Amino acid sequence: MSKIASMKDIFALERIAVVGFSTNPSKPSHTVPKYLMEQGYVVYPVNPRAEGDILGQKVYRSVAEIPGQVDVVCAFRPPQDIPAVVEDTLQRTDVKVFWMQLGISHAEAAEKARGHGLVVVEDRCMYVEHRALERGSDEPVR
Repeated sequence: MSKIASMKDIFALERIAVVGFSTNPSKPSHTVPKYLMEQGYVVYPVNPRAEGDILGQKVYRSVAEIPGQVDVVCAFRPPQDIPAVVEDTLQRTDVKVFWMQLGISHAEAAEKARGHGLVVVEDRCMYVEHRALERGSDEPVR
């Protein structure tokens, strides 16, 4: 794939690992990945405390153990957990985008991910950005 420069480029990717995918249907960390699945994305739940499956998808304890290709890692974890999520992500060579959901950012971890060639999105919601793209907005990645 060519260089990822916009939200459209990110949402053209198909496989998303969601770290912190919740089993609680009232939490955004459940509803956002559920929405992405409904839009046709392959979503891998990553939650070390969950077992079995979430919405019919096998739950993984880490990003590194997902057997299929992963294009995007979306983190629903508090900022203090982001460095560990980046370390887990960097064990793979196929990830292109590291996304931190709305309210989440970590400057040092973001810089480390960028240093390894990943596009980093901080403090933005995949649901909101996908919906905006459907309405014709295509912001550059910042």
